[in-house]
Amino acid sequence: MVARVHTVAFSGIEVLDVQVQVSLTGGLPAFTIVGLPDKAVAESRERVRAALTAIGLALPPKRIIVNLAPADLQKEGSHYDLPVACGVLAAMGVLPAEEMDGFVILGELGLDGSLAAVAGVLPAALAAVRTERGLICPETQGGEAAWAGDVDVLAPAGLLALINHFKGSQTLARPHPEARADGGPRLDLADVKGQESARRALEVAAAGGHNLLMTGPPGAGKSMLAARLPGLLPPLAPDEALEVSMIHSVAGHLADGRLLTRRPFRDPHHSASMPALVGGGLRAKPGEISLAHHGVLFLDELPEFSRPALEALRQPLETGHVSIARANGHVTYPARFQLIAAMNPCKCGHLDDPALACTKAPGCGIDYRNRLSGPLLDRIDLHVTVPPVDPFALAPATTAEGSAAVAARVRAAREAQAERAAACSRDGQGPAARVNAHLSGAPLETIASPDAAGHALMAEAAERLRLSARAYHRLLRVARTLADLDGHDGVGRVHIAEALSYRQVSPAGSGAGAGAGTPALAASGGRRRGRGGGR
Repeated sequence: MVARVHTVAFSGIEVLDVQVQVSLTGGLPAFTIVGLPDKAVAESRERVRAALTAIGLALPPKRIIVNLAPADLQKEGSHYDLPVACGVLAAMGVLPAEEMDGFVILGELGLDGSLAAVAGVLPAALAAVRTERGLICPETQGGEAAWAGDVDVLAPAGLLALINHFKGSQTLARPHPEARADGGPRLDLADVKGQESARRALEVAAAGGHNLLMTGPPGAGKSMLAARLPGLLPPLAPDEALEVSMIHSVAGHLADGRLLTRRPFRDPHHSASMPALVGGGLRAKPGEISLAHHGVLFLDELPEFSRPALEALRQPLETGHVSIARANGHVTYPARFQLIAAMNPCKCGHLDDPALACTKAPGCGIDYRNRLSGPLLDRIDLHVTVPPVDPFALAPATTAEGSAAVAARVRAAREAQAERAAACSRDGQGPAARVNAHLSGAPLETIASPDAAGHALMAEAAERLRLSARAYHRLLRVARTLADLDGHDGVGRVHIAEALSYRQVSPAGSGAGAGAGTPALAASGGRRRGRGGGR
């Protein structure tokens, strides 16, 4: 007799069906696992043996062969423990083989028969729904599996509880889906004194999902501003929360079994390697850019990251996904993240202050900025200088606009973008992006097309600043966001002018370089108006 149970393997967040086939035959007693198991899977036979002994059962004195089909697919991870144990118990007649065939099973066994959390329960549950099967997983992850919808979830605390359930002496209650707690109050933008231009740029970035680079001396408040961006962003939509949680589940970051509701904010150290940022390693795990999907990736001290790691961000910034190529296959992860970066103008950080600058200025600033490639900078929509804070702005009596007021404007702007995206779909223009930063093709030309005066300014800017096609379209997206924040249906010259002011890309923070003509162009578009001192 051959007993069969179902489990899964993962290729990125894609779920592949794996069948565990168990045969008990005559011959010398042995326990063999075949089907390209890795070390963790091969060791499961010892955990299964110990777990059965702990609950009062023993393996039969027969030759036990476990085949993980398809046999040419590499099997990795400890989640094969429970399906192997269930297959063996079904072959022994302890568990009903017919009923076990209707479940997808995964979980790690302890030596005492308990079940420990494993990665990938949420995508496995969604796969179980597609194949019209139930799911058996560890007790701590039952709530995570329940988010898949109409799926029969069994979440026992241990192997004995699962056996008793099928024997009828114990009933496992259906778990309920739970969202992760809000996490308490967030950092407030009111804590940032002064820096009105940077605060305005942060608001624009939040409203349109734009990438932002802040350049300024140490202590100017760049990291402080970035840390307050999550407080301006709306919560994840239900489909976004499911997608983000699937990535974190595959990475093993949903140990509590609760879905994410806040947008992720990832801030890796500048010593992070390229696989740590984009994904990879022995099992091609998701990297920081995928863990920041639908959220924020904050790179502080941007030039200190390794050049290969930064260059690896270029393609995901455009496509919204990353493909990790290995000799035995390709793994693709979603990576639609918002890049927020901060850097000093030079190595010492005081390039624009003659009293503090080192003796290598201004050459050190040019060398430091040249660590960043032009194509990477071209993918950043907003470039803003964060000057030293005026001491008078730090007075206790000084008040600044808080996150709640700014978040309300951001929410209104994003709601307008969502309504336009729905209208584009209804009009047959194809699906439009939810935020302006991701607009492209016909929706971009329809939604972000400026008026005649704006067109004239864009044409002048494209010629004088030698804008690439990418930079041209990114300017239109930023201008559309600025119009949304102003509550305007159309994009005007003033919005193009302000968008141009954020394209100042200088080699050393001194106003020279590719964007040197931008301030003059922006000034010709009209005075930049503000709300609450923000512009």
